[in-house]
Amino acid sequence: MLRHIISNEIFTILLIIGLIVVAIAKLISPKRFDDFILVLGNDKYLKIYSRDQKFFDKFDALLFANLVLSVSVFCFIIYRELIETQNISGNTMFKLSFSIGVFILIKVLIERLIGSLFEIDKLIDQYIFQKTSFKNYVGLLLLPINALLLYSFQPTLPIIYGVIALLILVNILGLISSFKTHQTLIKNNIFYFILYLCALEIAPYIILYKVFIEN
Repeated sequence: MLRHIISNEIFTILLIIGLIVVAIAKLISPKRFDDFILVLGNDKYLKIYSRDQKFFDKFDALLFANLVLSVSVFCFIIYRELIETQNISGNTMFKLSFSIGVFILIKVLIERLIGSLFEIDKLIDQYIFQKTSFKNYVGLLLLPINALLLYSFQPTLPIIYGVIALLILVNILGLISSFKTHQTLIKNNIFYFILYLCALEIAPYIILYKVFIEN
């Protein structure tokens, strides 16, 4: 059976924008970018750059922009495969990207607020930095994956599930890295940290599941 011809123009534009912002990130901080690429197998990046955290960091902001675009494209690849639709408007893509970006930013701001209330600012700030680094790494991985799914491979459900499993694995490695790095701080604040995990790492995704899957 011949594959339906589907216009990927909007996806192509988003992939190009993602590549551009990643290229800019590498251009403004080449050494940091090289260290970031190796974050999965080496904690050098996390140890060095967590010390110089800023509320707004241009390097992280650029990689975050790519994360939002890449996740949006991947979500619509999944949606298109499940619903078998061929028409996706630019307005719909913008709304999805905006929603994903706002959700992550609000979550981070609430996490920082919780850290201040529980007086574990240092722990939460370092944890957020490490978690954000691995999420941005996921965005980087999704760039070539999205391109392959759009232009080379038919995005079947087994392939999609495999990609999702890979992305979850990367995030789990990030959590393990955070726990190893800050195990002393976590042990000293174990009650607050467990409360934090339940409230801001588990509950939001359960709510999203209830809203979008069960309705």
